[in-house]
Amino acid sequence: MRRWPSLSELRAAKWAALALRDARRELAAGHFSDVSLRPPPRVPMAARRGVEALLRRRRHSCLEGAIVRQRWLDAHNVHRDIVIGISWPPEGFVAHAWLEGEEEPNVGQFSELTRLAQ
Repeated sequence: MRRWPSLSELRAAKWAALALRDARRELAAGHFSDVSLRPPPRVPMAARRGVEALLRRRRHSCLEGAIVRQRWLDAHNVHRDIVIGISWPPEGFVAHAWLEGEEEPNVGQFSELTRLAQ
């Protein structure tokens, strides 16, 4: 059964929407390694549910999503690098970004190229 989001989760989702927009703009301007996002609201870590819900519903690149997640976690004293990997499947070159320590499907097929620390 679905439950209504808490006020903290709604605040986190609103922040994520703004942070995603800011990350997209910064990356488009060429600020690859120094993307600056507004600080998340002071809400419990569990409000991450709102961040993840927003990211599931909005189109974004894997790098944009990783930047938003990294900023959220960093504000809650969980420090994770963004890992950028590449692979060469038969179809051609593919790149992907994810947070270190957060399992994603098919991450094993990528060779690490670089990391972005917070």
